[in-house]
Amino acid sequence: MPRDNSKPSLIQKIATQAQIAFKNCNDGKDFLSNLAELSALLGDIRAADLNITPPKKKSSGSGTRARRRAPVTYMHICETRTFSMGVFALRSGVSIPLHDHPGMNGMLKVLYGKVRIRCFDKLDGPPEPDPESGTVSGAESGTVPKDAVCLAALRSSGEFTQQSAPCVLSPSEDNLHQIDALDGPAAFLDILAPPYDPDDGRDCHYYRVLRKTSKNGDEKKGDETVCLLEIPQPEDFWCGSEPYPGPKVTM
Repeated sequence: MPRDNSKPSLIQKIATQAQIAFKNCNDGKDFLSNLAELSALLGDIRAADLNITPPKKKSSGSGTRARRRAPVTYMHICETRTFSMGVFALRSGVSIPLHDHPGMNGMLKVLYGKVRIRCFDKLDGPPEPDPESGTVSGAESGTVPKDAVCLAALRSSGEFTQQSAPCVLSPSEDNLHQIDALDGPAAFLDILAPPYDPDDGRDCHYYRVLRKTSKNGDEKKGDETVCLLEIPQPEDFWCGSEPYPGPKVTM
């Protein structure tokens, strides 16, 4: 008998479920149910399902081309008005700097390697300024204007591999995060809903920790409050692009 090629791939199922889940984010229980189903599908995805393999070890080289190789590459899979999906591949030792996702939901599933993810929540109200200068002191940065900083709480810090459950963020929880590749290269599938759109107020902003303002216990419980400074995109961080080699996704 001929093979049945009509069965959708796992990545197609994930894209379809993402469209369902994030199209009606305000539906309460229905949203949570749809999100749980999406999370379960993401939990099953592996690099092989997308025809992606970890890079082979190469000599570092000393030429200009080697020095200018992008620290992170992005493989675009699909995008609708509701969500975008793609794969980020990080070279060994690379960090995606602390950044935000304004008004957006997101899900991240490691495909290979190991990453450390530190997630923060923005807090209401500005940090307490110096009463004389009207500025906020940074441990290593001197002083900065008070409207250039914000308070945030560290909500989670952990290491993730392909065996780990997806990492989830919402507009109000775990919305700022930093991602570090540990012990070698790493890659993860990334879903953002809705996609970044500077014209609609969803631009990516980068931050640096100026100082800790309090510490009341284990950082994994979210008891650490920090003062963040918004900064330009770091010069040593940029994304290149690669073709997505996996099954086609149609929306």
